[in-house]
Amino acid sequence: MKRKLILAKKIVTVNSSNDVLENYAILINDGKIESINPSAGFNLKNFDGEIADYSDSVIIPGFVQTHIHLCQTLFRGLADDLELLDWLQKRVFPFENAHTKDSLRISAQLGINDLLTGGTTTLLDMGTLRHQEIIFEELISSGIRAFAGNCMIDQNELYPSFCESKEWNLKSTYEWAKAFHGSSNGKVKFGFAPRFVLSCTEGLLKETKEMMKDFAGSVYHTHSSENRKEVETVRVMTGKENVEYFESIGILDDHTVLAHCLHLNDTEIKSLKKNSVRISHCPSSNLKLGSGIANIPRYQDEGISVSLGADGAPCNNSLSIFREMNLAALIQKPIHGSTSMDALKVFRMATIEGAKALHIDKEAGSIETGKRADLVILNLEKTDQPMQIDNDKIYSSIVYSATKENVDAVYVDGELKVEKGKSLLYDEGKLIAEGKKELMNLTVRIN
Repeated sequence: MKRKLILAKKIVTVNSSNDVLENYAILINDGKIESINPSAGFNLKNFDGEIADYSDSVIIPGFVQTHIHLCQTLFRGLADDLELLDWLQKRVFPFENAHTKDSLRISAQLGINDLLTGGTTTLLDMGTLRHQEIIFEELISSGIRAFAGNCMIDQNELYPSFCESKEWNLKSTYEWAKAFHGSSNGKVKFGFAPRFVLSCTEGLLKETKEMMKDFAGSVYHTHSSENRKEVETVRVMTGKENVEYFESIGILDDHTVLAHCLHLNDTEIKSLKKNSVRISHCPSSNLKLGSGIANIPRYQDEGISVSLGADGAPCNNSLSIFREMNLAALIQKPIHGSTSMDALKVFRMATIEGAKALHIDKEAGSIETGKRADLVILNLEKTDQPMQIDNDKIYSSIVYSATKENVDAVYVDGELKVEKGKSLLYDEGKLIAEGKKELMNLTVRIN
């Protein structure tokens, strides 16, 4: 790979000092940031390599989303105005159960395209029950950084046909993990993904955690305490609250990522803190499904890791990290005060805190020498942006005003994936046509 020099008006580093650098350049060598220095210090005429001039733009780290369902992108807009358990039973489980390899492939492509063009360069994906190799193939083909695993389900009263035996789940999971963990030059890792307590036996939950020992650097990814009816049902099934049950069976540690965590008691919060569990906050999904508002300021005050995810497209009809940042900041203010979730804190949740949650903060989540060159170039010179953006206001400009439309270019490992707001990987017209065809076929199979 050739050396690349990227010139910027501002670089939002998200380093430990939150430095914002003006008129600097990033030197990339073999996908890694070799140096960051003032642009004037480089001899551009004699530079041996590629020069990308974004000297009118702002460069930020690639966003990290810690809870995504790529398999659901095809179902966007087909599960509106339902609460969680009805949403699963009436819409999402039937659709996921009907997936073929072809429909799953286009769903993954649609999702990856949406994420990359919106500035997300790393994701943690829940996967689906069957054909998981298709999702891995698409992740590898795209070059995005990802953790992913098959969604494990060995009991399902909501939709019994969307289920396989514990033995099938464990065997398939091990085979997929062995095949794909550490693939794509290390950019793709395995995320063991039992869906949630209601769809997993205790044996599956525990044996999956034990399996992780064979795959260093993997994570354990599941849902928890998203919906009050879910929590009540878990209490009836186990005699415990959701997180209390997880602790009792030994699956909580610093490699456990729990999506949502809206309805927790004090004991559960202490358990998350004690075990260094990571929470993935999905505000737009929680609002659209009527699940509630997580007490994120309390979790952060306790020192619990919190990052952001858009969840699946049918949860909120969007995979935009900009929407998640905006809502994460806004929904807490009427409850906890206008300063409770400031723009810098939220921006860090979408970048370095996500990388920390996945234990890849030495390679992603900020713009620093030695890290991988996962970069997003933003054009903030638009009429929907503040007329003056000082360095201390750059975060509020991004969190409160910016959208996917401000994303000009995206690099993963120093490779250009999005240019002038358009994907270099996919023909969006073909994606849409193929998506419509596969959705029609899928709907026929369900009916």
